[in-house]
Parts: sequence; structure tokens; C-alpha cells
Amino acid sequence: MYAGPDGQCLELWPQRAAYDPELKLLMVADAHFGKGHTFRRHGLPVPVASEAAMVQRLDALLQATGAQELVFLGDLLHGPWSQEPQALQALEQWRAQHPALEVHLVRGNHDHHAGDPALHLGIEVHAGPLRRGPWALIHEPQEIAGAYALAGHVHPGVQLHERGGLSLRLPCFRMTRVYGVLPAFGAFTGLHIQPAMGDDRVYAVVEEEGLVVPLQR
Repeated sequence: MYAGPDGQCLELWPQRAAYDPELKLLMVADAHFGKGHTFRRHGLPVPVASEAAMVQRLDALLQATGAQELVFLGDLLHGPWSQEPQALQALEQWRAQHPALEVHLVRGNHDHHAGDPALHLGIEVHAGPLRRGPWALIHEPQEIAGAYALAGHVHPGVQLHERGGLSLRLPCFRMTRVYGVLPAFGAFTGLHIQPAMGDDRVYAVVEEEGLVVPLQR
């Protein structure tokens, strides 16, 4: 749980999503739909089930939260091949099951290369920032006057060191004084490990255990 600039509650979910219960607003970043398809086009044996698992996580989040609005914080699609029918199949089937859900995309750098999602997906596209309550929803982390920015792009991660020289790398939420960065929602996205600075608050995601753990520095 994270308290925003106006004391507004932001729930941090182990499925790598953030939820504002007052606004009934669910946010995910860097889904990269079509990345697995792109890998397969290059001969890499990435399982087709990876994107089906992603929409299953979306379903679980929507059911658990009762969200009425979903915002993708950039990089919904991975690249031009993400527009091919095979790549869009899981996303299209998921969208057809949630016709009443209001869905928005704030364009990210990958979206500029991939192109906007097809109109029949019913996803409203914005250049950003998209204002919702105290939040400014954007792709690249940055300070935005009069709001607390929520972003993606970085794929933040944390490295935990154990005795014996072992270490564990986990995705995380990184909340700074002026913006928060969500972990990447998609598979095969990698992690950017960066030490916390100043008053940053870091929450490690242990998805297999259903945990979001605040880390003490």
C-alpha cells in the first residue's frame, strides 16, 4: 500500500499492477504484447502460452479489484510484428470478454514503432500525461507539475544479497518523491537494477508467493 500526495491510497499488487480503489482505476506498464511472437519470428522457442498467462493475470486483477478503468502506461505492443493476427489473438480474445471496461493507453516508445492498437480493440490512445485524480499517467518517469506521476519504461528491479554470495533479482515498484515507477507487466522484459536514492521507497514483488514487500534501507 502506498499513500499518494493527497493521501490517496494506491494498492500495489503482486501481479505487477497498481490500483486506486477510490477511482476504481487499474494501471499496468510495459505489457509488450507481441514480444513472444516477435521472438518466435526470429526462431527463438518462446512458448505461446506466455501471452495467454498475461491476460489471465489481467482477468484476475479485474475480478479481485472490481476496476472500471484500465490504463496501460506505455508499451502495450512490442513492435510492428505485434500487429499480426497471431500476435494479437490473446489480446483480442481478452478484450472481447470485457466490452464494458474502459481501456486507455498512454503511448510509450515501443508503441511509436508498433503503431496504435487496432480500433476494434476499443483502446483510447493518448500522448500523455493522462490525468486521473492526483496522478499523472505517463510512460517515461518524470516530474509533472501539480501531480504525482506514475510511469513504466524502466522495468525496475532490485537485487537482494544472501549469505554465501547468493543473490536474488526481483521486479519492484520504485516510488520517488515526485513519481512512481511500476514493474513491467509483460514477460521477457528484463530488469533494470538501480539503487534507491534519497527518500525512494522500494517494494519488491514476489509474484509466486503473492507478496509485495517493502524494503528497508
